[in-house]
Amino acid sequence: MISENFEKYGLKKSQPIWGIVIAVLAIIWGIYLQGKSADLPVYLVAGILIGYVLTRSRYGFAGGVKRVFYRGESSLTTAIIVLFAITAMVNIGIQWFASTKGAVPAWQATSPTQAVIPGTQNVRIGNIPVILGGFLFGMGMIMAGGCASGTLSDFGEGEGHAWIALPFFILFAAPGQYLGYQMDQTAIGKIGINVWLPQYVGYAGAIAITLVIMLILYGITKAYENKKKAEGMYLPPNSDWEDFEKPIPDDEKEPFKWNSWSTYHKFFVERWTFLVGSVGVAIGAIFVITTTGKAWGVTTPFVTADQKFFGLFGMKFTSGAFDETAKAMSGPLLQNGGTIRNIGIVAGAMIAFLMAGRFSMKFKMRFSDFMGYAVGGAFMGFGARMARGCNIGALYSSITNFSLHGYIFMFFLILGAATAIKLFQGRIALCPRYLSPNAA
Repeated sequence: MISENFEKYGLKKSQPIWGIVIAVLAIIWGIYLQGKSADLPVYLVAGILIGYVLTRSRYGFAGGVKRVFYRGESSLTTAIIVLFAITAMVNIGIQWFASTKGAVPAWQATSPTQAVIPGTQNVRIGNIPVILGGFLFGMGMIMAGGCASGTLSDFGEGEGHAWIALPFFILFAAPGQYLGYQMDQTAIGKIGINVWLPQYVGYAGAIAITLVIMLILYGITKAYENKKKAEGMYLPPNSDWEDFEKPIPDDEKEPFKWNSWSTYHKFFVERWTFLVGSVGVAIGAIFVITTTGKAWGVTTPFVTADQKFFGLFGMKFTSGAFDETAKAMSGPLLQNGGTIRNIGIVAGAMIAFLMAGRFSMKFKMRFSDFMGYAVGGAFMGFGARMARGCNIGALYSSITNFSLHGYIFMFFLILGAATAIKLFQGRIALCPRYLSPNAA
């Protein structure tokens, strides 16, 4: 029965076997990593969890901007706001508890062994590099069809745009890191806002302000959605779901059996809602901060990979810009926790698509599309490292750890995304022409 339904929906019935094979290989790799360092399997588990959730729910931060613009519906945008709220409420407890045990903010630590309040590593000044980096990153994620985490999960799904964008993302990470550092050292780079909310308004004040801001963002989002509805530019949230992704109607469900299509579909094929995705991503991010003492990030390992690559050609990295990757550079790339977590995201996404029988490599594109993906990847790599973080490190993990600069990054990321949509609509595949309701 399961096999017949795979064929009915055009899904590939042999792919779940490969999904199981990859899962088993991941377990074997995790056992191997355990022998190298006890914490490395934790990074792998976190990555697989996050990648699987992103793909099962078709979740992405780039879509939070693009979807509401093109479709007029805010289901993903509001789910992202919920994600921020959930994570912030958990993080405030983690940070408060750490502070009661004598931990200090990362910038106040006087020795490598001093206890640091988890997540405060993501607090930094909101300055020109953050503004420029956020704008470039916002443009890049629209051109390339995904943010940092989205590019990794799309890579695992076989999306050609991610396979083009990711190498350029990594390639331009180290140059962005260097330029951002150099700008930070200048007089203009030292002008900005550096605020960790608990330091100024206490932990209760920090979470209260954060939740109020999330409520305001929700109100703005719903007002924009209502405007789109009034203009006749609204589409229902699930109108783009594939038939096989939709829940099986009650009158077609089989009695519960482990080997029934209804059960298999529920566990591996049915698409999760964006709100379910928010809960899953929040669980993954909270797992990261509680097991590593640091918030989730994606792009710092890209800098390490970039350094390793350029090092093959004899290039040396002596600038202070690369102090934060010095420890990772001292060992093999595949024994770096952040890199392992990123590989886990790819693997988790691939497992999700294989178990659903829907994995395929998608490389049909025009040259203009190829260039859009490549330049978009370069913009993301350059912008993310100028700002010392992407949609995860500089946006999600900064805001949910109460750094004010995350909001600055968010504003200019949205501005950059809107600019890319306007500039490239109709010119590259991932930016279709926007037709207003008054268009002929």
